[in-house]
Amino acid sequence: MAHDSQAAALPPLRQVTEDFAADKQAFSVPWGKAMMWIFLLSDTFIFTCFLTSYMNVRLSTLATWPNPSQVFSLNIGGQDIPLILIAIMTFVLITSSGTMALAVNYGYRRNRRYTVLLMVATAALGATFVSMQAFEWTKLIMEGVRPWSNPWGAPQFGSAFFMITGFHGLHVSAGVIYLLTVARRVHTGFYEKRGSYETVEIAGLYWHFVDLVWVFIFAFFYLW
Repeated sequence: MAHDSQAAALPPLRQVTEDFAADKQAFSVPWGKAMMWIFLLSDTFIFTCFLTSYMNVRLSTLATWPNPSQVFSLNIGGQDIPLILIAIMTFVLITSSGTMALAVNYGYRRNRRYTVLLMVATAALGATFVSMQAFEWTKLIMEGVRPWSNPWGAPQFGSAFFMITGFHGLHVSAGVIYLLTVARRVHTGFYEKRGSYETVEIAGLYWHFVDLVWVFIFAFFYLW
């Protein structure tokens, strides 16, 4: 009898699952945004480890480390211009951060057209950045840079460069696909049916993080 009374006191399984599913957020932060922050925090640890390792290798081989102005120069009109390609890449990526911020703004205004256009523009700028990075990789490979050697000095340069910039480029490439997917859903009215453009802001968090990481890579790799 006691067992029957305890079973009757328990809520039905369906009610339990519905109550759990109804809890959309914790600490007044939507779950999607909270999970993105956790992901970005874990990614911060990874990039921090990469850049810290790079600093250690760079300082231990300071005398033989290649000069960035020499390595990352581009011949234009018969004249070598140092860091010109990197400067353009950085400008493109920072500009994309501005278009993404505008996309989030228009998303919360429920302006579907401008949100889609700005997100597509952001993805196009990201794709341009990746294309320029592929050109930079091709140029360096043709000049003899390998993960285990390079013609300018410390052999660790190649492995550090390809690992760190490649990992960041992978993030940008994934971000381009992510933005286009979200933009397509905005275009079809998916988020209006859900009553929220929150996913656009979450995509913006990811994109701003990618841009911020590049600022550190730019400072550590190309200016130091």
